[in-house]
Amino acid sequence: MNNTSRTAMLTKIRTAMQQGSRGAHHEAHTDAPYHVNDDGNVAARIELFAHRVAEYKAWVGHCTAAGIAQAVAERLVIRGKKRMVIPSDLPDSWLSPGVEYIRDSQLDRTVIAGMDGVLSGAALGIAQTGTIVLDGGRFQGRRMISLLPDYHLCIIRAQDIVGVVPEAFAQLATTRQTPIQPYTFISGPSATSDIELNRVEGVHGPRTLDVFIVD
Repeated sequence: MNNTSRTAMLTKIRTAMQQGSRGAHHEAHTDAPYHVNDDGNVAARIELFAHRVAEYKAWVGHCTAAGIAQAVAERLVIRGKKRMVIPSDLPDSWLSPGVEYIRDSQLDRTVIAGMDGVLSGAALGIAQTGTIVLDGGRFQGRRMISLLPDYHLCIIRAQDIVGVVPEAFAQLATTRQTPIQPYTFISGPSATSDIELNRVEGVHGPRTLDVFIVD
């Protein structure tokens, strides 16, 4: 490209950029029929959530509110877990005998990483994507305790499972504590792929995820 052609091209680019900066801003809009609410059957929604979570290679079970401790005990025996970190406000009624539970009161990260796993609640579940959402609220604790241990046993109430993603964001907006509040979206155990597309688990969080839905 000679200098004349180059100059002409750059002039056109500058002119177009100047015209664009002076033009009116048009907000993107679409009339696409997005689903912002799920009006479907509650039982079907819970079943879909369980199915999608299991598709991510997580284990999913059901229990009653009164049976959480027994369900937790049985699962931890199966997994061989003896030392679990828990949020500071986790109910004693969730805890099973025979396991050492360490409540997180600003524990050092090396201590948390050395635990067998974490037992926590959840803010929301999204049936459409099989996603668990943690917002640091009740029974969830700091974000760190859900990311560092290699195993996560998560308890989620059926009533906290929404149908689609927009519903989840709408609910989170009503409970947000601060503008910079962190959220953790969990879709199965942590997994990624290296440059050769080999699956690697446990890089960004627990490599093993168990979920109890409290009916």
